Amino acid sequence: MSLQGKVAIVTGSGRGLGLAYAQELARQGAAVVINDVDEQTAADAVATIEAEGGRATAVVAPVGPTETAQKLLAAALEAFGGVDILVTNAGVLRDKTLWKMTDDDFDTVIGVHLRGTFTCVREVATHLREAGKPGRIICIGSPTGQRGNFGQTNYAAAKAGIVGMVRTWALELKKAGITANAVIPVAATAMTATVPYFAAAVEASERGETMPAFFRHDLGFGTSEDVAGVIAYLASDDAAHITGQAIGVGGDRIQLWSHPEPVVTAYHEGGWSTDALQAEAHELFDGQLQSVGETFPPLPEELQR
Repeated sequence: MSLQGKVAIVTGSGRGLGLAYAQELARQGAAVVINDVDEQTAADAVATIEAEGGRATAVVAPVGPTETAQKLLAAALEAFGGVDILVTNAGVLRDKTLWKMTDDDFDTVIGVHLRGTFTCVREVATHLREAGKPGRIICIGSPTGQRGNFGQTNYAAAKAGIVGMVRTWALELKKAGITANAVIPVAATAMTATVPYFAAAVEASERGETMPAFFRHDLGFGTSEDVAGVIAYLASDDAAHITGQAIGVGGDRIQLWSHPEPVVTAYHEGGWSTDALQAEAHELFDGQLQSVGETFPPLPEELQR
């Protein structure tokens, strides 16, 4: 597999997961447009790629507005003559419970994650269609968008919305040869570093050691680099047949998430009145109600801190 001659835009790629994605795309041969809101962070990211013999340029701008999407595309065209791959990774967090979340908390997260994904994909997909070129759209989701999470109304809505858009774009862009997929990463971040449950994994990572098998295998939790390979693969010609999918990855584990499907189907002549539901709802739904949120397995005693 090679991305030689390809050009990738990676939003939110100054550090963390986004930087790992950009670096792996560059290692596979792609030229990369780095994006961050901090000029020095973006410059440092470019330098890490160039130090390994790769090609990169940077756009310093907040993702969300159409103007930023236009700048990212223009940078790819000016620096490298085209674009083939878009990875939408930029995001922010404003975690609060529903009753404490302000309009600004909600709008800020939706603006960067959901609107930012939309504006960037619209810009790149429009260019690819008009140029008659195939392409790869890779959007970053989250387990929170798949299952929900306490204190993350805004983030859950944005990430669930991203997967919904990906399924729609897979339909709309199929004839143009443009794939659209979501990746659901489970990896150590600045957030997980402060969670006691992950302490042993974080400590191992900080020592430059492999995380314990419980985290990497049982929990499917790993490093940013563990996710990067999936990004590069989906960006390749080898993955031309994969579109409209949500793929989870972390540690030693990869998962293909199902699309929402009915788990119970029943019919009642004349429709489902209140009385009909009172009579039959327990029989229909008991034992079939779906769980919400994530439940982690008990932490082995030797990994407890």
